[in-house]
Parts: sequence; C-alpha cells; structure tokens
Amino acid sequence: MTHTNFTIFHPAVFVLLGIPGLEAYHIWLSIPLCLMYITAVLGNSILIVVIITERNLHEPMYFFLSMLAITDILLSTTTVPKALGIFWLHAHDIAFDACVTQVFFVHVMFVGESAILLAMAFDRFVAICAPLRYTTVLTRLVVGRIALAIVTRSFCIIFPVIFLLKQLPFCRTNIIPHSYCEHIGVARLACADITVNIWYGFSVPIVMVILDVILIALSYSLILRAVFRLPSQDARHKALSTCGSHLCVILMFYVPSFFTLLTHRFGRNIPQHVHILLANLYVVVPPMLNPIVYGVKTKQIQEGVAHWLFDIKNWCCASPLH
Repeated sequence: MTHTNFTIFHPAVFVLLGIPGLEAYHIWLSIPLCLMYITAVLGNSILIVVIITERNLHEPMYFFLSMLAITDILLSTTTVPKALGIFWLHAHDIAFDACVTQVFFVHVMFVGESAILLAMAFDRFVAICAPLRYTTVLTRLVVGRIALAIVTRSFCIIFPVIFLLKQLPFCRTNIIPHSYCEHIGVARLACADITVNIWYGFSVPIVMVILDVILIALSYSLILRAVFRLPSQDARHKALSTCGSHLCVILMFYVPSFFTLLTHRFGRNIPQHVHILLANLYVVVPPMLNPIVYGVKTKQIQEGVAHWLFDIKNWCCASPLH
C-alpha cells in the first residue's frame, strides 16, 4: 500500500533575478530608481514631521494624509532597497520568510492606501456637503476608529494570502523572475494546485479596491453636486481647490494600478521586462509624487514647511558652532 507524502517543503532561499532581459541596464536603471526612492522617503518624512509639529494641521484631513505618507514610505522601503541590492551588489538571494514578509507588506500597503484614499474622500465629503457638522462628525474618536478600521481591514484581507502561500509545497525552481516577491509570482513556483491562491489573491483585494473606487466616485459626485449649488464662483473655486490635490493623488494611485493589472491580465504580447519595470515604477513613483502634489496645491502645508525650515535655520544659527 502506498502513502502519499504531504510534507510541506519550503526552500531556504528564493533567487530574485531583477529585471530579466535588462540585466545589462541594471546599473543605469538603478540610478533613477534610487533618486526617486530618496525623494519619496524624504518628501513623505518631511510631510509627516510638518503635520506633527504644526498645530494648525492637526485636523482629520492631515491625519489621513500622514497615514498616506507612512504607507508610501513602507511600500517603497519594502521593495526598492532589495531591488537596488540586486542591481548594485548582485544580492539575488532572499530568505523564504523574508520573501513572504515582503509579499505581506506589498499587498497590505496597496489595500491600505486604497482605504486611506476612501477615508480622505469621506473627509472632503463632510467638509463640503456638511461643513457645519464637520467637527461633530469627524471627532478624534471617529478618526481613530477609521484609522483602526483601515489597518484591521488591510490585515484581515491579506493575512489569508500569506496563510495560503505558506501551505504550498515548493519542489520546483526557486528562481523568481522579478525584483521583489509578489503573491502570484511566488505561488507559481509551487508543485501543487494554486487555484485557491489565484482566486483569493486576485479577486478579494481587487473587489475591495473596486468597492473603494465606487464609494470615492459616489463621494465626489455628491461633492460636485454640492459645489455647483454654491451661490458664488469664488466659493465654488475654493471648494474645488480643497479637493484638487486629493483627486490628483487618487488618479496617480488607481490609474497605474489598474493599468498594471490589465496589462498582466490581457497584455500577453507585452514583454516580461516591461511588466516588471512598471511594477518597480508603481511602488516608487506615486510615493514620490504624493508629497509634491500636496506641497504644491495645499497652502497650509506650504506654510507649515516654510515655518519648519525657518525653525531649522534658527536652530542652526543658534548652535554654539556658529
């Protein structure tokens, strides 16, 4: 009588290839990637510091913006340093647990950022459609509960992905043709049926993100209706200007993500290195641009940054070394 061996085997390491087909250009590609990563980390860090230190920015909108900045730093830091290690040091190996951790954070940050954008849309909806009730609706307790709900939802959606991934036996190659670990790319290396991984890993996060998009669109349709009912053109312009930066960030997040998704699903003639290059740009370009957009379009943040820089200048001038 034969017995099937169901022992789950995990390789000690996976080997990340970087961007297959563009190995000769890894060094050149690493330069803009590194510059964009540094800009993203510095820009979002400055944004967080300014929001914390400036009392006039202690409002729900800026609290959600600081959450967005933290998410952007985590998303880019989870992926870019490893990619740069591959490009510069040929550090292709990544431990199995480190790979799974990277999968977890990449997907949690994606789902979390979508939920944060929804919370910001709700904030703008209340501010424009019910301005007199803004402080009573979005109290500190409510904002804290929204933040907790965002974190909890993101964790609960992605944790089953990690559980399913760790249940797979890996007896094929341990080579991943990518610069970082992502769920389906790792699952395809398993020597078992990955139908559940594909269906859950693809459908559940995407359904939640699409639901977020629908609710954001609903919020902005109500906002636009309220704005165009305002009596003066100046009032309409002021109301729309408060939403401009948020709309830019929404477009920068959803347009590349859905474009990447559609090219993966339907772009079978697109070379693999193009998919991987887009994936690398997606985790660094929106995080780099978000603080720039808010800095350019939001007067309060401009004033906060100027005040923060002035304080640093005064501190440096008051230093005993000067």
